[in-house]
Amino acid sequence: MSKKELAEQIAEKFTDVLSKTHAKEITNFVFDNIKNALVAGKKVSISGFGKFYVIEKPERDRRNPTTGEKIRISASKSAKFKAGKQLITNLNNN
Repeated sequence: MSKKELAEQIAEKFTDVLSKTHAKEITNFVFDNIKNALVAGKKVSISGFGKFYVIEKPERDRRNPTTGEKIRISASKSAKFKAGKQLITNLNNN
């Protein structure tokens, strides 16, 4: 499901009180806030769904698989998601 599809489903569910434009704005607002929290190094927990968090990967040496040349990979950050127990239960009961 894309962000656009999610906004459309929200607009359909609340068609009497919410336009498609407002549903899109709300969807963008939610995802922007999740992104901003992660950029700030915070965890984002959504009860019944899961947790988004940032990990830091240290600088490390690797080999180029094509040439075999030793290369240095810079330190970096990555966003991760851990599914909550309720989501995992729902996935396994279908």
